[in-house]
Amino acid sequence: MLHSYCANKLLEGTTLKVLRISYLVIEPVKILSEIGDLLQIPQLCFFPYSLICCFFPQFKANPPAVTFELTGETDNIFKIEQEGLLYYTKALDRETRSTHNLQVAALDANGAIVEGPVPITIEVKDVNDNRPTFLQSKYEGSVRQNSRPGKPFLYVNATDLDDPATPNGQLSYQIVIQLPMINNVMYFQINNKTGGISLTREGSQELNPAKNPSYNLVISVKDMGGQSENSFSDTTSVDIIVTENIWKAPEPVEMVENSTDPHPIKITQVRWNDPGAQYSLVDKEKLPRFPFSIDQEGDIYVTQPLDREEKDAYVFYAVAKDEYGKPLSYPLEIHVKVQDINDNPPTCPSPVTVFEVQENERLGNSIGALTAHDSDEENTANSLLNYRIVEQTPKLPMDGLFLIQTYAGMLQLAKQSLKKQDTPQYNLTIEVSDKDFKTLCFVQINVIDINDQIPIFEKSDYGNLTLAEDTNVGSTILTIQATDADEPFTGSSKILYHVIKGDSEGRLGVDTDPHTNTGYVIIKKPLDFETAAISNIVFKAENPEPLVFGVTYNASSFAKFTLFVTDVNEAPEFSQYVFQAKVSEDVAIGTKVGNVTAKDPEGLDISYSLRGDTRGWLKIDHVTGEIFSVAPLDREAGSPYRVQVVATEVGGSSLSSVSQFHLILTDVNDNPPRLAKDYMDLYFCHPLSAPGSLIFEATDDDQHLFRGPHFTFSIASESLQNDWQVSKINGTHARLSTRHTDFEEKEYVVSIRINDGGRPPLESTVSLTVTFCSCGEDGCFRPAGHQPGIPTVGMAVGILLTTLLVIGIILAVVFIRMKTDKGKDNVESAQASEVKPLRS
Repeated sequence: MLHSYCANKLLEGTTLKVLRISYLVIEPVKILSEIGDLLQIPQLCFFPYSLICCFFPQFKANPPAVTFELTGETDNIFKIEQEGLLYYTKALDRETRSTHNLQVAALDANGAIVEGPVPITIEVKDVNDNRPTFLQSKYEGSVRQNSRPGKPFLYVNATDLDDPATPNGQLSYQIVIQLPMINNVMYFQINNKTGGISLTREGSQELNPAKNPSYNLVISVKDMGGQSENSFSDTTSVDIIVTENIWKAPEPVEMVENSTDPHPIKITQVRWNDPGAQYSLVDKEKLPRFPFSIDQEGDIYVTQPLDREEKDAYVFYAVAKDEYGKPLSYPLEIHVKVQDINDNPPTCPSPVTVFEVQENERLGNSIGALTAHDSDEENTANSLLNYRIVEQTPKLPMDGLFLIQTYAGMLQLAKQSLKKQDTPQYNLTIEVSDKDFKTLCFVQINVIDINDQIPIFEKSDYGNLTLAEDTNVGSTILTIQATDADEPFTGSSKILYHVIKGDSEGRLGVDTDPHTNTGYVIIKKPLDFETAAISNIVFKAENPEPLVFGVTYNASSFAKFTLFVTDVNEAPEFSQYVFQAKVSEDVAIGTKVGNVTAKDPEGLDISYSLRGDTRGWLKIDHVTGEIFSVAPLDREAGSPYRVQVVATEVGGSSLSSVSQFHLILTDVNDNPPRLAKDYMDLYFCHPLSAPGSLIFEATDDDQHLFRGPHFTFSIASESLQNDWQVSKINGTHARLSTRHTDFEEKEYVVSIRINDGGRPPLESTVSLTVTFCSCGEDGCFRPAGHQPGIPTVGMAVGILLTTLLVIGIILAVVFIRMKTDKGKDNVESAQASEVKPLRS
């Protein structure tokens, strides 16, 4: 029979070789043969189809087989000799056929098959004998400026006939040249595996078709993954056109208000450079009603009619995002202006507009302007208003006495001066119109008397007036009167009084009664004997309405009086209500800490004293007002320290006044650290299963600005450092921790040193009592024998027995006493029965 064998993989391109196979097998197997310059069949074994296969040098068969026949995909390359030698006659080519499927059969002398045929598979191993080639010698593409970096806009492709499952057919792409190369910056990149060309980050930002509309790239491709010096390569040219970025804000949109067209209405659009972007709108102004939308094509719509009078312009943003929700570029600002239509009629400024005109008003003079309002857009035909007088009432002495400027609305006197005696009032109906609407407005014109009469005082001299300088502000001190012959209750007859001389300090004022024109002279500021003992006051009476041409005020409109101010003894006056000083709390006794000043209006000497110095820290120089320390100061006891300063005039009525003195004490580091509270219940549950810790807080009484206290903590005793450690948490808190778990069930006193780090630094040693005790649901149970003031168990038993013994002794004594007393009573009773008294 044909014996078992395995064959080798053959290298393509090898020359004539002889494959000697020594055994054939009935089962179909693969032949994998490695052939070098000389046929070498390695002794390899493997297990196809559960049979052991090995390389052997020759086919052999048992009689009656005398020869062999080779059939299948021999391609006229593979042959077999009569002795069973299998060989091939020319070089193999994997790219032509990578696998040869052959059959070997054993024949007898008559050519009949006596064994087989046995299938043989010969695989041709690839060698790198083909160079990669680009599918095109030149590629062309385009990219938009500001395109997203890393997203391919063009692919180049190359092929290699070698086996793609081996490095021979693995291709790697690379950009060799970029023209132009600006500032030595690469604007383009290529995926070395896929050949996808995209922009770099710099290219996305800097490509500008206005500066460089096109670029040329030279791209190479190498096999062997580009990792071998012996790899084959090819190059191609890529021409790239840079097109303008279309992600730009559109032109401002103008939208007619109150549109009756069906909504939504497309008003503009935005486009990202590549398809597939997701669009959205962002309301910049956060309006309660946002009447715009955008679809996924980038078309922007208005969703409802707009009202210009409600809002005349909108600003919002359009955003483009990728499929992951990441913005592709900066948002675009969209501007929408609402165009006005004439949908608002003119409105009058008030139901009736009132003007006044003097009876001697000249022709053409302005009386007043009627200003109507139109809510439509300003400075357009929709809001351009026309004014026209349609009626005058009464028509006396004639019609057409007034005219109005067509566009300005200015009323003027048209024909003749008016006389109040003829008609004191005119009513005009004025038509105000825009191009589509008309409105009637009403104007009332009052004819007023001209101011041709001056005010005249009833007397020119009001004599002398004597007042004490402490007369209350607001007091009425004099009544003056002037009259005016013009029409009552008009600007021509109303009188205003002014002090024009003798009162430079403005201490006096005059209030006018609007009904009687009576003037009341009042004190506006305190009088002062020392600065103005005598004042010659002059008044002027005048009208708020200007006098007519040719009429002037004369002596009749002026009056005077003389004011005498008498002296009143006044208390001293401090220069300020509160005096303030600042010193360090550690100043030496006798240091000047501040001073106060006061003066007496009458020029008397002043004596200073302190009031409210409850701590006895200060004294004051009675003459100069200088304040000194007389005892140690303590900021922590009180800062600012407030006292009253009394200034008393020397002589006279001894009047006095009071001011405040505030002494601010700045801090020095004079208080050592201490525990912030009493830590009475610090404990650990015994026994410890792991090292534990407790937190405590320190403080001191000094002032800590900005950063607060910064205490440092350490174990005070070296003997405690093996059992305890302390670590700082922050400037005020620290953690006391055990170093081990081997503690007895008792109280421990831990001494801790605290330093405040001040200037100078102060430190103190504090003690924390920590109890190790058995714990239950309600907390720590301290052993009774170990608690101060509570007896031990033995002591308690002894006390109990002693108490019982004492009680027993007392009971025994009482019992014996009772027995003794009873015996005495019996003896006395017996004696009494034997002795009887003698009877006479």
